[in-house]
Amino acid sequence: MKVILTENLSSLGQIGQVVNVTPGYARNYLFPQGLALEATGKNVKELEHRKRVLAAKREKIRQEMLSVAEKINQVKLVLRRKVADEDKLYGSVSAADIQSALEERGFTVARKDIQLDQPIKQLGEFTVSVRVDAQIAATVGVVVEKEE
Repeated sequence: MKVILTENLSSLGQIGQVVNVTPGYARNYLFPQGLALEATGKNVKELEHRKRVLAAKREKIRQEMLSVAEKINQVKLVLRRKVADEDKLYGSVSAADIQSALEERGFTVARKDIQLDQPIKQLGEFTVSVRVDAQIAATVGVVVEKEE
């Protein structure tokens, strides 16, 4: 079934795109949530008019996400942890720890958007990539220090 997206969906596409989805997904999720419209003849004609409105909305969201990414790039998180021999941490610093530290600073970021290959298990400075939007990423500095 062809639908026209009215919101950005990372799994499907951007606002205004015509995508092919299963009828059940469209009928039970996309249409009730207002995330898509059925791509009928009338709606396709209406799409031309709405594309200008949707393009403006998409650009506004993009500008907001760029602004958030710029603010995140300036953040340096200092996390204090207990340390064993040879500067190895008891436990580790995970994506959940970074998420909670960012939330304390006022940023709302999903844990899955924090791209940390492996948990941090030693002292030092690290850069961690944070996906803000589908095509926009930011980097946050993480400093792990010894807890005294």
